Amino acid sequence: MTTHKVDLPPPANRLVLIIGDGLRADKLYQLYSDESDQPITKAPFLRDIILNHGTFGVSHTRVPTESRPGHVALIAGFYEDVSAVTKGWKSNPVEFDSVFNQSRHTWSFGSPDILPMFADGASDPDKVETFMYGHESENFAKDAKELDIWVFDQLAQLFTNSSSNAKLYQQLHDDQIVIFLHLLGLDTNGHVYGPHSKEYIDNIKVVDEGINKAVRLIEEYYGHDGKTSYVFTADHGMSNRGNHGDGHPDNTRTPIIAWGAGVNKPNKTHPTGHDEFSADWYLNEVQRNDVLQADIAPFMASLIGINYPVNSVGELPLVYLNNTPLFKAQSLFVNAKEISEQYQVKYELKKRTEIMFKPFAPLSNSTHNREILLSKIQELIDTEQYEEAEIMCEILIQLSLEGLRYFQTYDWLMLRSIVTVGYLGWIFYSLKHTLKEYCLPNNNSSNRHSDRIAKYVNILAIISLTILMSIMYIQGSPATYYTYVIFAVYFCWNSLLDYETFTESCKLALGSRSPFILAGYIIGHIIALEIFVYSYFERSILSGCFVLGVLWPLIMPSSFRSENKLLLLYWSISCLASSIFTLLPVEKGEDILLVVYGGILILITGINSMVKSSKYIIGNDSDSKTMIIFQLLLVALSIIIVYDTTNKLKWRVGLPILNQYAAWIILAISTATPFFYGLRRKQHYLKRLTTLFLAFAPLFVILSISYEVLFYYFLTQTVLLWLEIERKLFLFEQSKQKQQEQESHRKLEMRDSRISLIFLFFIKVGFFGTGNVASLSSFSLQSVYRLTTIFNPFLMGGLLLLKILIPFFIVSSVFYILNKSIRLSPFSLFLLVLSISDIMTLNFFYLVRDDGSWLEIGTTISHFVISSLFVLFMILLFLLSEVLVGKVIIPEDEEKEEKKREKND
Repeated sequence: MTTHKVDLPPPANRLVLIIGDGLRADKLYQLYSDESDQPITKAPFLRDIILNHGTFGVSHTRVPTESRPGHVALIAGFYEDVSAVTKGWKSNPVEFDSVFNQSRHTWSFGSPDILPMFADGASDPDKVETFMYGHESENFAKDAKELDIWVFDQLAQLFTNSSSNAKLYQQLHDDQIVIFLHLLGLDTNGHVYGPHSKEYIDNIKVVDEGINKAVRLIEEYYGHDGKTSYVFTADHGMSNRGNHGDGHPDNTRTPIIAWGAGVNKPNKTHPTGHDEFSADWYLNEVQRNDVLQADIAPFMASLIGINYPVNSVGELPLVYLNNTPLFKAQSLFVNAKEISEQYQVKYELKKRTEIMFKPFAPLSNSTHNREILLSKIQELIDTEQYEEAEIMCEILIQLSLEGLRYFQTYDWLMLRSIVTVGYLGWIFYSLKHTLKEYCLPNNNSSNRHSDRIAKYVNILAIISLTILMSIMYIQGSPATYYTYVIFAVYFCWNSLLDYETFTESCKLALGSRSPFILAGYIIGHIIALEIFVYSYFERSILSGCFVLGVLWPLIMPSSFRSENKLLLLYWSISCLASSIFTLLPVEKGEDILLVVYGGILILITGINSMVKSSKYIIGNDSDSKTMIIFQLLLVALSIIIVYDTTNKLKWRVGLPILNQYAAWIILAISTATPFFYGLRRKQHYLKRLTTLFLAFAPLFVILSISYEVLFYYFLTQTVLLWLEIERKLFLFEQSKQKQQEQESHRKLEMRDSRISLIFLFFIKVGFFGTGNVASLSSFSLQSVYRLTTIFNPFLMGGLLLLKILIPFFIVSSVFYILNKSIRLSPFSLFLLVLSISDIMTLNFFYLVRDDGSWLEIGTTISHFVISSLFVLFMILLFLLSEVLVGKVIIPEDEEKEEKKREKND
């Protein structure tokens, strides 16, 4: 695409861009109380700029509120796809234009995680210079303010070096140059201590003092020539728990302060823009001017007279500019040409490829299109009707953005239809396989469909596939679209071809029952799945499900209740205890005592298991007590290390190296234990589950900061009690049927669907018990400080993910044993869960939003992604549970084998 810039002398020769990584708007602007309870500011220099020298406001960011997308929006002027967060701190997967790339030269100072993404993509490798500290400096156990002080010191050193470097001196005195200061201290201190902490607030003071010194240094270096523009902002905010990533307002509202050449002075005549959010800032005497984050890129480009980044969708905030009416009108005109050209490129592409192309109506008639509007704007500028030209530019910009949106969503109806059919086809396809293999009798073939119906189904499938593939080819659709079509047609074709599987399954399920009973089962299951969908938005509904679990024994046979009073009492108590956790807030502060209490409960339970271990010894499993003692020792050591390390970090001593090594060793040994101990020998199922419970406990203790260990303990107890209840219920029902000889594997029955729903429920509890898996930002980075304090997003993210997965390992292992206990084929219940889980995914597919607040957009996208990956996740869980469980023995199986041996003898 063609680049555009203002053909008028710019107000500034140089731009100084300062980004306070992770700085919340309210924390910078608000006043604090001093020792005498008087209101003071922690940023006196910047507050003076706001009140007397510049223009300020709030910059609204988009999700994901992470460093990479935020910096791209600020410097390149466009919003990366949400999936860009997965690329995190890697090099650019796609090269893009930026303000730095369009500058004559850029010097950037700061983090090695941010600076390379703009240096590596520059058109001239020597255009963007980077000055970075080492990764080891990003240490959460050290004072992060030093990172910002380092940046300011390096800037001063650059100017000092220019006195003995003629080339550098010349470059620094060129026009169209950029100096970029990336300040990571706020983000680091926010992660460690939270944005309300003394450390975070003091870091604001350090940043303010550093900016004050840097501005004085720059002004003195250039002889106060009035040709320097300054922009101070942030890439994202910080949640109260010390994280970011989602669309919460604390993460999306960042400060913007601009001053210097070409920037307006504060408007004190008719100040507007204030609301409840800015009420306690006491800045009502000056106007607040909010912008979208991408708007800052064209603003910076206009200040130093460079080409606007070609992919920028930001709208130039004229209220920040202080220049002639001609310059303002021309700047906005260039902005309109640049954005409308992106629309034109999309228009031409769609027109060339779409069948029955329907253009964007507001820009597609003979009297109102891009060319005519551009011509009118130019005419208005030529006749000095600048205000009217600005209005027309804003109209063209808005229409172009709407047009871009129109073409981006042009194929949505067709795609949504294909994807919906694909999901429904998959649900019926997987359900058909489950019913055919694990429900219908072996001698009941469901392949007896008539040749006539098969012929019609085949013809319909061929016609549908041919038409859809032809449309995709003509429109030049990407390869993924072909995949959607192929899978949708295949699943539907295969399900329709075997329709008798469903009819025969319904007949089998009904038996002598009324059809209303089957309909009630189906409706009940759909309601349960919808409740699980709602739990993604409201965790507390899971507590209500636990309460229903407490009432479950009331509908059990009275004779069963009388035989298992103690077991059902424990179940009710455990459900009530577990229900507490999904009522607790995900924003939890560090409470090491709760971690210790949870660890003590685990130790008590482990000691009790050790005492009773002799009951569960099978064969030569004589070392079971020794193994339990060893695992209890690891749990005890992990509690001691966590307690000591937490206190050391609080006292600012840093992470003790001995504690760090010990924590890693314990984590490695305890996690590896179930993979090396007892896998190839026969073990009692309760003995094996005790091994798993104690194996993952040290890892959970080390990675917990509050009530997570208690959650792990009560969730594990609840699923173990569920296992025992289901086993005893099965044996009770079998005894009533008086079946003397049982097959090794039985067929699925209608009652088994209850087990699949309860398993799904426990999976959801694992998702939302201690946080919101839809956003990793609901899990504190403090969890990993016992293992590492050096900033490493992938290591830290991996440890957090491992902690999140532990409850799933336990639940899936119990589910595997339960599957075996009630004599079902290993895959039967698992496939039943997979068959019905995509009903939830289809819900989330239609709940995805790309409008509204960024919190709503980010939440709906993450919900859909998680639900979509659930099938793969469940397959991995099942395979892992098979490995973890090993060769467990169920008491009934052991008795049966003994009887067979006696019979053979």
